[in-house]
Order: sequence, then C-alpha cells, then structure tokens
Amino acid sequence: MKDMKSSDKFFGQVVQLFRDAKRKMSMAVNMAMVYSYYEAGRMIIDEEQNGSERATYGKYIFQELSRQLTEEFGRGFSYENLKLMRRFYVVYSKDMISDTAFPHSEQLSVNDEGRRFYLSWSHYLILMRINNLEERHFYEIETYKNGWSKDELGRLYGSSLYERLA
Repeated sequence: MKDMKSSDKFFGQVVQLFRDAKRKMSMAVNMAMVYSYYEAGRMIIDEEQNGSERATYGKYIFQELSRQLTEEFGRGFSYENLKLMRRFYVVYSKDMISDTAFPHSEQLSVNDEGRRFYLSWSHYLILMRINNLEERHFYEIETYKNGWSKDELGRLYGSSLYERLA
C-alpha cells in the first residue's frame, strides 16, 4: 500500500514538472512574439519614413510584407495584423512604465530602447486601444499583478473599472 502511494506521488511530481515546463515554454514563445511584433512595427515605421509617396508606398509595404511573411510562416501576418504591429510600436515606443511596478521584471528581456513587455500579445491588443496613459498603465499593472486573462482584462476594461476606482 505504501509503495502505491509513493509511486502516485512520484508520478504526480513528474507530471507537474512537465506541466510547468510546458507553461514556461508557452510564456517564452508568447514573449518572443511580443518583442518581435514591436521590432517589426519599428522596422515598418522606419521603412515608411524613408519611402517616397508615403500613402501608396506604405500600402505596398503592408501588402508585400504580408505576402512574403505568410508564404514563409503561414497565418498571422495579414495586412491588418501588420498594421497592429505598427500601431503597437507607435503606442509603446513612447510609453514606459517603471520596472518597480513589476516585481521580478529583471527576469524579462529588454529591447534596444530599454523597454520590457510583461503581458501577452492578446493583452496588448486590448491595452493599445486605451488612449489615456494613466488608465493604460493601470490596466497593464493590474493585469500583471493579478494574472488577468485576456478575456478578464477585456471584461474589466469594458466595465470601466478604472473610472469606478479613480
């Protein structure tokens, strides 16, 4: 009887080890995507600013880049998604939150500009719609601290939590 309980505990520990590894891998992939999307947005802005006939050239950049990335990597690089990456860079290149608001932030990657990202791409898709800087910071910090899912963040933002607490 004792051996069976010991075996169950052992098997449970090994299963938990791989669950944790899978969760950490998923988080690492998601963070790599966020940093890549930010950098892609920066590169698109840089390319647009060097092009002539901006509007026409800008449209061409998105269409051609979308075609090439989709051909190389598959889904996820539509014209609209590339525009979101560009917007992500525009919004967050001017938006820094002190790392003191994020415990353990030293474990996160830093981009060339010294910016760290703390949440998933799905979270940032919601956050970059918020024009009020203090409100955006509130939701970003609270999402990180409380581990809110994308859906929970969307629900709380939709219920005007910031305004009710302010």
